[in-house]
Amino acid sequence: MNTILIKAASLVNEGQIFIADVLIKDGFIEKIAPSISQSADLEINAEGLHLFPGMIDDQVHFREPGLTHKADIFSESMAAVAGGITSFMEMPNTVPNTLTQELLQDKYKIASDVSLANYSFFMGASNDNLEEVLKTDPKNVCGIKVFMGSSTGNMLVDNAKVLENLFKEAPMLIATHCEDEQTIRRNMAIYKEKYGDQITIDMHPLIRSAEACYTSSSMAVELAKKHNTRLHILHISTAREVALFDSKTALKDKRITAEACVHHLWFDDRDYAEKGNWIKWNPAVKTEQDKDAILKGVLDGHIDIIATDHAPHTIEEKEQPYLQAPSGGPLVQHALSALLEMYHQKKITLEQIAEKTAHNVATCFNIDRRGFIREGYWADLVLVNLNDPVKVTRANIWYKCGWSPFEGQVFQSDITHTFVSGNLAYHKGKFTTNEKGRRLTFNR
Repeated sequence: MNTILIKAASLVNEGQIFIADVLIKDGFIEKIAPSISQSADLEINAEGLHLFPGMIDDQVHFREPGLTHKADIFSESMAAVAGGITSFMEMPNTVPNTLTQELLQDKYKIASDVSLANYSFFMGASNDNLEEVLKTDPKNVCGIKVFMGSSTGNMLVDNAKVLENLFKEAPMLIATHCEDEQTIRRNMAIYKEKYGDQITIDMHPLIRSAEACYTSSSMAVELAKKHNTRLHILHISTAREVALFDSKTALKDKRITAEACVHHLWFDDRDYAEKGNWIKWNPAVKTEQDKDAILKGVLDGHIDIIATDHAPHTIEEKEQPYLQAPSGGPLVQHALSALLEMYHQKKITLEQIAEKTAHNVATCFNIDRRGFIREGYWADLVLVNLNDPVKVTRANIWYKCGWSPFEGQVFQSDITHTFVSGNLAYHKGKFTTNEKGRRLTFNR
């Protein structure tokens, strides 16, 4: 389908909301105007619907290769486009860990064959692969991922000299998971001594504490300032960390940026009683005060991006006792819906949602011609009905793992159409699987 005409949509773009027609041709936005009369292969009446730039998720774990019993690139990209995410950047803690250029290329090959969304993959850093990391091409790869604190996988970078050299020599953006391993181990020892194997989920944010996060994040910021590194800190989870970031400098000029995730904006430690391991993440969901401070940081410019950290595990894995249950949960299908619900709750505006999920991600990563509704840009677009409630049930979940931390939640808004590089990839529960997403490229 070479041409698609979207009629009378309310465009949410670059701080404005206005009604316009949008003509898509050969994958790109050809024209935006109050009225376009040209015929097209497909015409969509979008009256009463809002058109957003597709969400660009800069942090997902799609589990392929090696952990495909939990998820794979096809299944999770399908869930992503159903949720209005048109592009994703995937993390290197798959099996094997993505620590060589060859293994990185293997993931790009899989995605080119099966991904319904546009894609990029982070190169992984470890204590002993600096030479491989430095071969990464900044124009074709979103960034380098450093676990400064262990998470899933065995990619902890805790060698001070290696960290110093990474921050000094990295040719591109470094994205960090910041939790201090020594602090976590010390806390775990205290709780094990007190409770043995009876540690419960409500202790998770006390073990993986605010102190562990701040110790690691502040060290990353210090290293980046020392070496003028392009640093992006993922999933800020504490009020104290917000102050590490600059809200005055224009995003295009920032060398240090930060991300908030949907679960840290939605849940807090009061939810452990009901949700249990279903909201066990690293970094942990913490207090209501932390949650409120993160949202404030998003709105005032200390935090630049909203993402998901989508990291599915099976129901059986999550139903294990706290100490055995893995951290992480599926989010890509419901992230935009949750943010739109926050709009209905008057916590965030539609314009801010577009800014934090699309515009700023494109600017932060220097993505080529994506993230904005502009003529000449790729047509990565999402149509939303703000007043069509949908209840999350296991019957309408697309994740391979088959569950969601949002089960039972009624969202006021429904994502009706998702366009990926000009292809109508999703429409009201149906997918176009013959067209695939494209590899993201970067203006660096």
